[in-house]
Amino acid sequence: MADKATSSSSSPPEEVADETQDWILGAGSGWVEARTSCDHLNTLSPDLLHLPTPDTPCSRCQNPVENWLCLCCKEVLCSRFVNRHMLMHHQQTGHCLALSYSDLSVWCFCCEAYLDAQIILQLRPIHQAAYILKFGEAPPLPQL
Repeated sequence: MADKATSSSSSPPEEVADETQDWILGAGSGWVEARTSCDHLNTLSPDLLHLPTPDTPCSRCQNPVENWLCLCCKEVLCSRFVNRHMLMHHQQTGHCLALSYSDLSVWCFCCEAYLDAQIILQLRPIHQAAYILKFGEAPPLPQL
């Protein structure tokens, strides 16, 4: 029995091991393959050419950075690395598409994947409008 106690205390709990593996295989690797299609594009707001500016604070905590734009209702909320308001918004409303004002990436909470906003035709004008708001000029043409 003493051997079991010693061996279980020396190995990490299964939950920690799973999180470590997720980090190694996922976000920590630095490479993410964006999807070129998504079944949730029909939930996009019809008015996404008139976007809030990238410096808009989170509507719940007023955090000024790491904010995301809900592409279903245009609410600006902070990331999961701040106060998780965009994640909670998705959980409460089912709105699954969001644009990061940090790097202009698009995330689908339902697919749990980044979407290629320059390749997916429905997202291209949104990405272009956000790029112009953030940088004051049109984005460069995508390299195909």
